[in-house]
Amino acid sequence: MTVVRQGDLGRRLDRSAASPLWQQLLTDLRSRLSSGEFTGEFPGELALVGQYAVSRHTVREALRHLRTEGVVTAARGRRPRLAPPEIEQQLGALASLFAAVESRGLEQRSLVRVLDVRADGVVAARLGLEESTPLVHLERLRLAGGEPLALDRVWLPAELAHPLLDADFAHTALYDELAVHCGIRLTGGREQVRAVVPSRAERSLLAMPASAALLLVERTGCLHGRPVEFRHTLVRGDRYAVTAEFDARGYSLSAGPTTRRSAP
Repeated sequence: MTVVRQGDLGRRLDRSAASPLWQQLLTDLRSRLSSGEFTGEFPGELALVGQYAVSRHTVREALRHLRTEGVVTAARGRRPRLAPPEIEQQLGALASLFAAVESRGLEQRSLVRVLDVRADGVVAARLGLEESTPLVHLERLRLAGGEPLALDRVWLPAELAHPLLDADFAHTALYDELAVHCGIRLTGGREQVRAVVPSRAERSLLAMPASAALLLVERTGCLHGRPVEFRHTLVRGDRYAVTAEFDARGYSLSAGPTTRRSAP
Protein backbone atom coordinates (compact mmCIF):
# COMPACT_ATOMS: atom_id res chain seq x y z
CA MET A 1 0.00 0.00 0.00
CA THR A 2 1.44 3.37 -1.05
CA VAL A 3 1.46 6.04 1.64
CA VAL A 4 0.82 9.54 0.29
CA ARG A 5 2.58 12.21 2.34
CA GLN A 6 1.34 15.73 2.93
CA GLY A 7 1.55 17.67 -0.32
CA ASP A 8 2.91 14.71 -2.38
CA LEU A 9 0.37 15.42 -5.10
CA GLY A 10 0.47 19.18 -4.67
CA ARG A 11 2.85 19.41 -7.62
CA ARG A 12 -0.11 18.60 -9.87
CA LEU A 13 -1.57 22.04 -9.21
CA ASP A 14 0.06 25.13 -10.70
CA ARG A 15 -0.41 28.05 -8.37
CA SER A 16 0.83 30.47 -11.02
CA ALA A 17 -1.74 29.37 -13.59
CA ALA A 18 -4.72 31.51 -14.56
CA SER A 19 -7.22 28.79 -13.71
CA PRO A 20 -8.23 28.58 -10.03
CA LEU A 21 -6.93 25.76 -7.85
CA TRP A 22 -10.37 24.16 -7.43
CA GLN A 23 -10.68 23.87 -11.22
CA GLN A 24 -7.24 22.29 -11.53
CA LEU A 25 -8.14 19.90 -8.72
CA LEU A 26 -11.42 19.05 -10.43
CA THR A 27 -9.60 18.29 -13.70
CA ASP A 28 -7.08 16.07 -11.94
CA LEU A 29 -9.76 14.18 -10.00
CA ARG A 30 -11.65 13.56 -13.25
CA SER A 31 -8.45 12.15 -14.76
CA ARG A 32 -7.88 9.87 -11.78
CA LEU A 33 -11.50 8.71 -11.90
CA SER A 34 -11.21 7.92 -15.62
CA SER A 35 -8.10 5.82 -14.98
CA GLY A 36 -9.97 3.76 -12.39
CA GLU A 37 -7.81 4.88 -9.50
CA PHE A 38 -10.73 5.08 -7.05
CA THR A 39 -12.27 1.65 -7.60
CA GLY A 40 -12.01 0.89 -3.89
CA GLU A 41 -13.16 4.08 -2.21
CA PHE A 42 -13.08 7.79 -2.88
CA PRO A 43 -10.84 9.88 -0.57
CA GLY A 44 -12.45 12.16 1.99
CA GLU A 45 -12.04 15.93 2.18
CA LEU A 46 -9.14 15.86 4.64
CA ALA A 47 -7.29 13.25 2.59
CA LEU A 48 -7.59 15.44 -0.51
CA VAL A 49 -6.44 18.49 1.44
CA GLY A 50 -3.32 16.55 2.42
CA GLN A 51 -2.69 15.08 -1.01
CA TYR A 52 -2.95 18.36 -2.90
CA ALA A 53 -1.77 20.78 -0.18
CA VAL A 54 -4.79 23.02 -0.68
CA SER A 55 -7.49 24.45 1.56
CA ARG A 56 -10.66 22.61 2.50
CA HIS A 57 -12.65 25.28 0.65
CA THR A 58 -10.79 24.39 -2.57
CA VAL A 59 -11.55 20.68 -2.09
CA ARG A 60 -15.23 21.32 -1.36
CA GLU A 61 -15.65 23.43 -4.49
CA ALA A 62 -14.18 20.66 -6.67
CA LEU A 63 -16.35 18.04 -4.96
CA ARG A 64 -19.42 20.21 -5.43
CA HIS A 65 -18.92 20.02 -9.20
CA LEU A 66 -18.39 16.24 -9.08
CA ARG A 67 -21.66 15.90 -7.16
CA THR A 68 -23.47 18.05 -9.73
CA GLU A 69 -22.10 15.82 -12.48
CA GLY A 70 -23.38 12.75 -10.62
CA VAL A 71 -19.89 11.29 -10.24
CA VAL A 72 -19.79 11.23 -6.45
CA THR A 73 -22.38 11.43 -3.71
CA ALA A 74 -21.97 13.06 -0.33
CA ALA A 75 -24.25 13.81 2.60
CA ARG A 76 -23.59 16.15 5.50
CA GLY A 77 -21.12 14.57 7.92
CA ARG A 78 -20.23 11.70 5.55
CA ARG A 79 -17.24 11.22 3.30
CA PRO A 80 -17.77 11.40 -0.48
CA ARG A 81 -18.49 8.14 -2.29
CA LEU A 82 -18.49 7.16 -5.94
CA ALA A 83 -22.02 7.36 -7.29
CA PRO A 84 -23.50 3.90 -7.95
CA PRO A 85 -23.82 2.82 -11.59
CA GLU A 86 -26.99 3.73 -13.45
CA ILE A 87 -29.54 0.95 -13.87
CA GLU A 88 -30.61 0.58 -17.49
CA GLN A 89 -33.82 -1.15 -18.49
CA GLN A 90 -35.12 -1.84 -21.98
CA LEU A 91 -38.62 -0.90 -23.04
CA GLY A 92 -41.09 -3.15 -24.75
CA ALA A 93 -41.24 -6.30 -22.62
CA LEU A 94 -42.21 -7.52 -19.17
CA ALA A 95 -38.98 -5.87 -18.04
CA SER A 96 -37.26 -6.99 -14.89
CA LEU A 97 -35.91 -4.41 -12.48
CA PHE A 98 -34.51 -7.30 -10.43
CA ALA A 99 -32.57 -8.64 -13.42
CA ALA A 100 -31.50 -5.17 -14.59
CA VAL A 101 -29.98 -4.40 -11.19
CA GLU A 102 -28.12 -7.67 -10.82
CA SER A 103 -26.87 -7.58 -14.42
CA ARG A 104 -24.90 -4.47 -13.38
CA GLY A 105 -23.15 -6.48 -10.69
CA LEU A 106 -25.25 -5.02 -7.88
CA GLU A 107 -27.23 -7.05 -5.38
CA GLN A 108 -30.95 -6.31 -5.45
CA ARG A 109 -32.62 -6.46 -2.05
CA SER A 110 -36.14 -5.48 -1.02
CA LEU A 111 -37.49 -4.20 2.27
CA VAL A 112 -41.14 -5.27 2.42
CA ARG A 113 -43.25 -2.45 3.84
CA VAL A 114 -46.69 -3.94 3.19
CA LEU A 115 -47.93 -7.40 2.21
CA ASP A 116 -51.63 -7.96 2.84
CA VAL A 117 -55.10 -8.30 1.31
CA ARG A 118 -57.22 -5.16 0.98
CA ALA A 119 -59.85 -3.50 -1.18
CA ASP A 120 -58.96 -0.50 -3.33
CA GLY A 121 -61.71 0.82 -5.55
CA VAL A 122 -59.41 2.86 -7.82
CA VAL A 123 -57.05 -0.04 -8.51
CA ALA A 124 -59.92 -2.50 -8.89
CA ALA A 125 -61.44 -0.26 -11.57
CA ARG A 126 -58.11 -0.24 -13.42
CA LEU A 127 -58.23 -4.04 -13.43
CA GLY A 128 -61.85 -4.11 -14.54
CA LEU A 129 -63.04 -5.49 -11.20
CA GLU A 130 -65.74 -4.57 -8.71
CA GLU A 131 -64.53 -1.91 -6.25
CA SER A 132 -64.83 -4.27 -3.28
CA THR A 133 -62.75 -7.05 -4.87
CA PRO A 134 -60.03 -8.28 -2.45
CA LEU A 135 -56.54 -7.50 -3.76
CA VAL A 136 -53.12 -8.72 -2.68
CA HIS A 137 -51.05 -5.60 -2.10
CA LEU A 138 -47.25 -5.66 -1.95
CA GLU A 139 -45.16 -2.56 -1.24
CA ARG A 140 -41.35 -2.79 -1.31
CA LEU A 141 -38.45 -0.39 -0.93
CA ARG A 142 -36.03 -1.77 -3.50
CA LEU A 143 -32.29 -1.42 -2.98
CA ALA A 144 -29.51 -1.71 -5.55
CA GLY A 145 -26.09 -2.30 -4.04
CA GLY A 146 -27.48 -1.35 -0.65
CA GLU A 147 -28.70 2.07 -1.86
CA PRO A 148 -32.41 2.95 -2.32
CA LEU A 149 -33.50 2.73 -5.95
CA ALA A 150 -37.29 2.46 -6.09
CA LEU A 151 -40.52 2.36 -4.11
CA ASP A 152 -42.55 -0.40 -5.73
CA ARG A 153 -46.28 -0.98 -5.14
CA VAL A 154 -48.28 -3.74 -6.82
CA TRP A 155 -51.85 -5.03 -6.60
CA LEU A 156 -53.20 -8.36 -7.91
CA PRO A 157 -56.60 -10.09 -7.49
CA ALA A 158 -56.52 -12.14 -4.30
CA GLU A 159 -58.34 -15.02 -6.01
CA LEU A 160 -55.18 -15.51 -8.11
CA ALA A 161 -52.39 -14.19 -5.94
CA HIS A 162 -53.35 -15.11 -2.35
CA PRO A 163 -50.47 -17.69 -2.10
CA LEU A 164 -48.00 -14.78 -2.45
CA LEU A 165 -48.70 -13.90 1.19
CA ASP A 166 -46.34 -16.76 2.11
CA ALA A 167 -43.53 -15.65 -0.21
CA ASP A 168 -40.27 -14.07 0.93
CA PHE A 169 -39.61 -11.00 -1.21
CA ALA A 170 -36.28 -9.96 0.32
CA HIS A 171 -34.25 -11.14 -2.68
CA THR A 172 -36.47 -12.36 -5.46
CA ALA A 173 -38.55 -11.30 -8.44
CA LEU A 174 -42.31 -10.94 -8.10
CA TYR A 175 -43.01 -12.72 -11.37
CA ASP A 176 -40.85 -15.68 -10.29
CA GLU A 177 -42.85 -15.96 -7.08
CA LEU A 178 -46.09 -15.59 -9.03
CA ALA A 179 -45.06 -18.54 -11.20
CA VAL A 180 -43.88 -20.71 -8.29
CA HIS A 181 -46.70 -20.03 -5.82
CA CYS A 182 -49.60 -19.36 -8.18
CA GLY A 183 -48.68 -21.08 -11.45
CA ILE A 184 -49.14 -17.83 -13.36
CA ARG A 185 -46.90 -16.17 -15.95
CA LEU A 186 -48.10 -12.87 -17.37
CA THR A 187 -48.37 -12.69 -21.15
CA GLY A 188 -48.30 -8.95 -21.83
CA GLY A 189 -49.46 -5.55 -20.70
CA ARG A 190 -49.05 -1.79 -20.95
CA GLU A 191 -46.48 0.45 -19.28
CA GLN A 192 -46.12 4.22 -19.01
CA VAL A 193 -43.08 6.15 -17.75
CA ARG A 194 -43.28 9.82 -16.80
CA ALA A 195 -41.50 12.33 -14.60
CA VAL A 196 -43.13 13.37 -11.31
CA VAL A 197 -42.21 15.66 -8.43
CA PRO A 198 -41.37 13.62 -5.29
CA SER A 199 -42.99 14.43 -1.99
CA ARG A 200 -40.75 15.21 0.96
CA ALA A 201 -41.45 11.75 2.41
CA GLU A 202 -40.63 10.00 -0.90
CA ARG A 203 -37.41 11.97 -1.31
CA SER A 204 -36.37 11.04 2.22
CA LEU A 205 -37.30 7.36 1.85
CA LEU A 206 -35.35 7.06 -1.42
CA ALA A 207 -32.40 9.13 -0.09
CA MET A 208 -32.62 11.33 -3.17
CA PRO A 209 -30.33 14.31 -3.76
CA ALA A 210 -32.18 17.61 -3.93
CA SER A 211 -31.39 17.94 -7.64
CA ALA A 212 -32.51 14.42 -8.64
CA ALA A 213 -35.64 13.70 -10.65
CA LEU A 214 -38.18 10.96 -9.90
CA LEU A 215 -39.72 8.70 -12.52
CA LEU A 216 -43.11 7.06 -12.17
CA VAL A 217 -43.52 3.72 -13.93
CA GLU A 218 -47.12 2.48 -14.12
CA ARG A 219 -47.78 -0.97 -15.49
CA THR A 220 -50.90 -3.01 -16.12
CA GLY A 221 -49.89 -6.64 -16.57
CA CYS A 222 -52.21 -9.04 -18.39
CA LEU A 223 -52.84 -12.76 -18.51
CA HIS A 224 -54.16 -13.69 -21.97
CA GLY A 225 -55.68 -10.23 -22.33
CA ARG A 226 -57.13 -10.03 -18.82
CA PRO A 227 -55.63 -7.31 -16.56
CA VAL A 228 -54.35 -9.01 -13.39
CA GLU A 229 -51.60 -6.68 -12.14
CA PHE A 230 -51.41 -2.97 -11.48
CA ARG A 231 -47.97 -1.67 -10.56
CA HIS A 232 -46.97 1.82 -9.40
CA THR A 233 -43.19 2.25 -9.12
CA LEU A 234 -41.36 5.42 -8.12
CA VAL A 235 -37.74 5.15 -9.21
CA ARG A 236 -34.80 7.51 -8.78
CA GLY A 237 -34.08 9.28 -12.07
CA ASP A 238 -30.41 9.72 -11.15
CA ARG A 239 -29.95 5.94 -10.96
CA TYR A 240 -32.26 4.65 -13.67
CA ALA A 241 -32.73 4.95 -17.44
CA VAL A 242 -35.03 3.33 -19.98
CA THR A 243 -33.75 2.52 -23.47
CA ALA A 244 -35.06 1.57 -26.89
CA GLU A 245 -33.23 0.63 -30.08
CA PHE A 246 -34.15 2.06 -33.49
CA ASP A 247 -33.15 1.96 -37.15
CA ALA A 248 -34.43 3.49 -40.39
CA ARG A 249 -37.68 1.56 -40.04
CA GLY A 250 -38.43 2.84 -36.56
CA TYR A 251 -38.06 1.68 -32.96
CA SER A 252 -37.39 -1.92 -32.00
CA LEU A 253 -38.76 -2.77 -28.57
CA SER A 254 -37.86 -6.44 -28.39
CA ALA A 255 -36.50 -7.67 -25.08
CA GLY A 256 -32.76 -7.60 -24.52
CA PRO A 257 -30.65 -10.08 -22.53
CA THR A 258 -31.57 -8.64 -19.12
CA THR A 259 -35.31 -8.90 -19.79
CA ARG A 260 -35.14 -12.58 -20.71
CA ARG A 261 -34.39 -13.34 -17.11
CA SER A 262 -36.84 -13.26 -14.23
CA ALA A 263 -39.18 -10.29 -14.08
CA PRO A 264 -39.69 -8.08 -10.99
